Amino acid sequence: MYRSAYQKGFLTVLYSVGSSPLNNWSSYTKNGYIKRIYDEDIKSLVLEIMGSNVSTTFIHCPSECKEQLGIKLPFLVLLIKNMHKYFCFEVKIQDDQRFMRRFRVSNFQSKTSVKPFCTAMPMGMSPGWNQIQFNLADFTRRAYGSNYLETVSLQLHANVRIRRIYFADKLYTEAELPNDYRLMGKPKDLKKPEKQFKVQATARPPSPLNTGRGEAGPSKDTEPEATEPMSEPEPVLQKSPSPPVPQKAPSPTASAPPEPATEEPAPQTEATEEAYY
Repeated sequence: MYRSAYQKGFLTVLYSVGSSPLNNWSSYTKNGYIKRIYDEDIKSLVLEIMGSNVSTTFIHCPSECKEQLGIKLPFLVLLIKNMHKYFCFEVKIQDDQRFMRRFRVSNFQSKTSVKPFCTAMPMGMSPGWNQIQFNLADFTRRAYGSNYLETVSLQLHANVRIRRIYFADKLYTEAELPNDYRLMGKPKDLKKPEKQFKVQATARPPSPLNTGRGEAGPSKDTEPEATEPMSEPEPVLQKSPSPPVPQKAPSPTASAPPEPATEEPAPQTEATEEAYY
């Protein structure tokens, strides 16, 4: 199916936002449903597979059983949501020994079991949306001692919500992924930082008197001109009053003589002036 296609970077096999997400898939439902709904967490359309029995409700790719995917990219990535119910998926691969091997991954199995043609292993999922990265080449080498050649088919069972399923040639970081391959869109570290304007410490708002007259206040680049300091008046020397002479207190035995009374000068009249001259 994809053997003749150019395989490098990313190869999507299911995308829930497309016009026909199950174009190359076949669906099987019994006591369940497969439909596309709107998910509030990621604000996007997703494919939901729900059923009372995990084994009777699933989707399979390719749609024809005789066809093969022929995907040689070694990393399988699933963007799925944990519905807190039983869920499993199967991947059939072909190794360099020309054997068909199956990997069955589920959240209800506790131990890993390796058989000649099927390996079952547990999977832990966190609440909400998860990004499951499955290294097919590494698991093939560890389980069977052979080299991964290509992926033959893929099968997903209930109960899960699917955003995208794709293959990759290597593991990419969140910053290297295209925007459509992320769950929450563009990461914060790639956004352009907002410009921040720094105000100099010497900058002051213009005076209200100058703005009223239409004059601009002092600019940020030019410093205000230094004004001459106002001259202070010279201090006037004033004679400090002499301290009063302390008077001796009168002794209790000897009484001080009375001071002579000072007579006021008589008022000057015409008769006194004639007598003077």
